[in-house]
Amino acid sequence: MPSLLRHPRPLQRLLRSRALPLALSVPLVAFPQTPDPPLPDVPTLIQQVREHQRQMESVQENYTFHETQVSQELNKNGTVKKTESVEFEIFFVNTHEIRRLIKKDGKDLDPDQQKKVQDQVMKEVEKAQQTPPGQAPQGEDSISVSHILAMAKVSVPRREIMDGRSTIAFDFAGDPHAKAHNVAEEAALRTSGTFWIDEKDRQVRRLVAQLDSNVHAGFGLFSLGKGSTLTFDQKLVNNELWLPTGATINLIAHAIGVIGIRANIQVTDNDYEKFHATAQQQPGTTVVPPSPPVH
Repeated sequence: MPSLLRHPRPLQRLLRSRALPLALSVPLVAFPQTPDPPLPDVPTLIQQVREHQRQMESVQENYTFHETQVSQELNKNGTVKKTESVEFEIFFVNTHEIRRLIKKDGKDLDPDQQKKVQDQVMKEVEKAQQTPPGQAPQGEDSISVSHILAMAKVSVPRREIMDGRSTIAFDFAGDPHAKAHNVAEEAALRTSGTFWIDEKDRQVRRLVAQLDSNVHAGFGLFSLGKGSTLTFDQKLVNNELWLPTGATINLIAHAIGVIGIRANIQVTDNDYEKFHATAQQQPGTTVVPPSPPVH
């Protein structure tokens, strides 16, 4: 299956005083409240998010983490038909994400499977080295947060607190003046929802999005269906880098010869590890994927 596709305001406390005897009563003193600072200009904020992301790309190549995906395929009446799980080790080469499968349905891969996975990983590493930073490797059209930001027209900016940190939230929809150049950008244009941007670090804290119309891919053999939804979260790791913490995907899709596909996918990211590469990732150099420390 193609990979198309990581709050209420706090209640203000009310101060109440009990009635005191007249002789002991004192006048109430009104203390001036400090007004909230003005909201930043959202287009400027989005540009800052993109710039900060580029700055983070050099840092993320020092990290690896694990990702678990639990997929529930649903019948047409919404009951679970089949459950599968996969676990990946994720690292970055030349800013591009590389995923190594390490478990399937909770079981380690056998030696033959491990060899096939390692061969595939080395091919992806080579492709990543030959692809400029920020550009999707050839043949990959996965929709990303960056795609959505680039194609978004924003509205209703507001300040909200999340995990004790100030965020700038805003709603978005596809910009009718934007032009899509590939399937991922076309999907982004047909997506609407809400972003939460960490106000201090200018990083995406959360994204909630839905697909507003079908998107065709694979020469029309597959389509991602209207009503598919995505919730994506990130967090600050080691006070240094923002990395995914998880996602929830409710997938509606259609494929030639298949009546319809419905699935719920729960993604969990954890076990963040920092390492130091022993070789520079330069063109023509073979990069061996690092292994996380063994505890």
